[in-house]
Amino acid sequence: MSSTDRLRADGRPMIDRTPLHEGWTLRLANGASDSVVPAAVREALPIAATVPGTVHTDLLTAGLIPDPYLDRNEDLVSWIGWVDWVYERSLDIVDPRRRRVLHFDGLDTVATVTVNEPVVLRSENQHRRYDVDVTDALHHGPNTLRVEFASATAFGEAERARLGAYPSQYPAPFNYMRKSACNFGWDWGPSLVTAGIWRDVLLVTGDEPRLGDVRPTLTVEGDRGHAVFEVDITGTDTDTGEEHIVVEITLGDARVSRVVEPGVLSVRMAIDLDGVRRWWPAGLGEAALYDASVRLCTESGDLHDQWRERLGFRSVRLDTAPDAEGTPFTLVVNDIPVPVRGANWIPDDCFLPRVDASRLQARIGQALGAHINLLRVWGGGVYESREFYRACDEAGMLVWQDFLFACAAYPEEDRLATEIRAEARDNVARLMPHPSLVLWNGNNENFWGMLDWDWRETLGGRPWGAGYYLEMLPEAVAAVDPSRPYWPGSPYSGDPAIHPNDDDHGPKHIWDVWNEVDYSVYAHYRPRFVAEFGWQGPPTWSTMTRAIHDDPLTPESPGMLAHQKANDGAGKLRRGLEPHLPAPETTEDWHFATQLNQARAVAFGIEHFRSLRPRCSGTIVWQLNDCWPVTSWAAIDGDGRRKPLWYALRNAYAPRLLTLQPRGEDGALALVAVNDERDEWDLDVVVRRLSFDGKVLAEEPLRVEVEPLGVATLTLPAEVCVATDPHAEILVALEPGGTAVAHRFFAVDRDLDLTEPALRTSLRRDGETVVLTLAADTVVRDVCIFADRISPAAESDDALLTLLPGESRDIRVIGVPEGREQELAAAPILRTVNSYLRASRSPRSP
Repeated sequence: MSSTDRLRADGRPMIDRTPLHEGWTLRLANGASDSVVPAAVREALPIAATVPGTVHTDLLTAGLIPDPYLDRNEDLVSWIGWVDWVYERSLDIVDPRRRRVLHFDGLDTVATVTVNEPVVLRSENQHRRYDVDVTDALHHGPNTLRVEFASATAFGEAERARLGAYPSQYPAPFNYMRKSACNFGWDWGPSLVTAGIWRDVLLVTGDEPRLGDVRPTLTVEGDRGHAVFEVDITGTDTDTGEEHIVVEITLGDARVSRVVEPGVLSVRMAIDLDGVRRWWPAGLGEAALYDASVRLCTESGDLHDQWRERLGFRSVRLDTAPDAEGTPFTLVVNDIPVPVRGANWIPDDCFLPRVDASRLQARIGQALGAHINLLRVWGGGVYESREFYRACDEAGMLVWQDFLFACAAYPEEDRLATEIRAEARDNVARLMPHPSLVLWNGNNENFWGMLDWDWRETLGGRPWGAGYYLEMLPEAVAAVDPSRPYWPGSPYSGDPAIHPNDDDHGPKHIWDVWNEVDYSVYAHYRPRFVAEFGWQGPPTWSTMTRAIHDDPLTPESPGMLAHQKANDGAGKLRRGLEPHLPAPETTEDWHFATQLNQARAVAFGIEHFRSLRPRCSGTIVWQLNDCWPVTSWAAIDGDGRRKPLWYALRNAYAPRLLTLQPRGEDGALALVAVNDERDEWDLDVVVRRLSFDGKVLAEEPLRVEVEPLGVATLTLPAEVCVATDPHAEILVALEPGGTAVAHRFFAVDRDLDLTEPALRTSLRRDGETVVLTLAADTVVRDVCIFADRISPAAESDDALLTLLPGESRDIRVIGVPEGREQELAAAPILRTVNSYLRASRSPRSP
């Protein structure tokens, strides 16, 4: 007997949820256009299909398409998004009298589901779950389950023709449907329009009652936790004489139960816990979680259905009360204003089912390793998975979740509005158990777009989405998840009369830096919160050369340009180098210089913004991760490797940061100490102005005392912070023992008199690790080890090291094959700004 037809020993049914992930095939839909489908694909179909999965990955597994991530193959598979597809499997049923429900966690996107011949579901929304009663459609023996996906591109174009033009920053019709916007291409992602059963599909078998959504709301006051569970139930009616149904809830060591009267479809139950441990964000305390379960039983204890999760007690609010400077945007968790050190999160793969729990844990671990404490799930992607949120719960990683609207005007007509209303309530209910989720945000950049991006003329007065952000979405949050804050958009000032991207009000996005001006312009801004800012750089060398095989490989060779989606991205990278570094002569020099410039730009911005606290309560850099191998703003490239930017984030996001910042109009510098921890920070520091050969030109001893979660600013005297020779001096702050904890040069790199680094190196093996010891005889700027050039699996534990004369450091490198250790001590593995400058100033052979 199969698991779907299992009976309890007493002969009565129980609820069983069986994944339907096996036995699927993929073929073209009847009537699908043959004109765009390659003959080899038509002839090979049908093929085995993977569920959860996508058409692209099934075709790739079958060897019918080239890898879309390599070279210019993206263009070779664009036809897939214009074709209608069918997933099909057989479903054997032994006892058709038993109640059966199909549960879909995600259908991408325009889907028609049939069981045998009858249509049981039509879907136009990638972001919703569906329960479909198929009891009457099934019969004894084999049944045919079919899911047909119509072209999302064609659907979107038809909707555009029906509704008229709605402006967007991208040409595809993503704003006419409920599908991941970036699936149609973005300025860091390819256009790979997917279709498929992209999340779990289950057959739920057993006579009712059964559990629907469980919506726990946990609050805490002092050491007392209060939990309220809203439990949805289907089918509580029972025959006369049968036992009543009981809902039993367990949370930690506490337990409550209640008899459910026939006809009751929802119950509300509360549990109190004394001495509760709070869930804290990373760095502020333990991310304490409690095992929770909801059981649906008979009065005699027979189990019908159950739900399990790990829950956390914490309070959260968003402080936007006007102050003397405008409107703050401060996240308050457990009554503590949290200094946000964040990064924007995009889908980690264009083919979402490939992003499994282990990959998510690795990526969130990389975020924690860079001292990131918040991930913003950006509105052009998806509502993230349970696995993502569970990993964040365990790690103490805060999550800001956008509703899925980005960079476009959205029609407010019945067909789309109905989908959005259902989608919002569905996902708020799905995600609310997770303590890591601390903010719902209405949209990405749409208020800004409406005001500044010439949308008004195209819209001609038609509603463009404000009704969603200001009415529908906050109503959904208030009704389903009232304990969490909601904000209408990012950027948004909180007041329609104030520009949405105003420095003094709410979250801000800064994109003139990178698009138009140098990163030094970050210093001109004094925002309350920065939710997007960033600078581009290429992926790691091994990722880049795995994906692109141009010969010769240059910054603007065809494959490189296919993996650079930003408008004039190559030109912006080139112009961004000009104020700081000499123009690179080779592709290897370009790779080093642009990665270095990316790291410098973002670190410069972060340190400036953090030094403004409490005025600026947080930063969310664009972006943590990539979805494919690409030149982008990410710190982790499409193959999961750490770029130099990751190391820059780790330094600039240190919970305790010392940074040298200009203060005042006279060019004075100050040592700013930023303390993101809950304990006081006291230390002695010496600030020295040094020549590049190590001579002390001036110094100032300082006692730094910083309150918990505070900032201290100590202005430096002119003799210390004003250089005699800006081209040959450095300002450093040193802890006792002489370890440099902050530094600042007085000129840009291209004007520095850095000499060829007199670096003494030694190497030794320590098991699987190679230890590279570096000792400097002069100032050496930004030592980087590009270990992946030896082996794609090799990785160093540090980068972007600036060494002072007489200083030595150990760099530990994993993944180096035996016999290749010496390569770590020479170019192109070991790179420094000193060597780059010297090479640029040396005459080259014709």
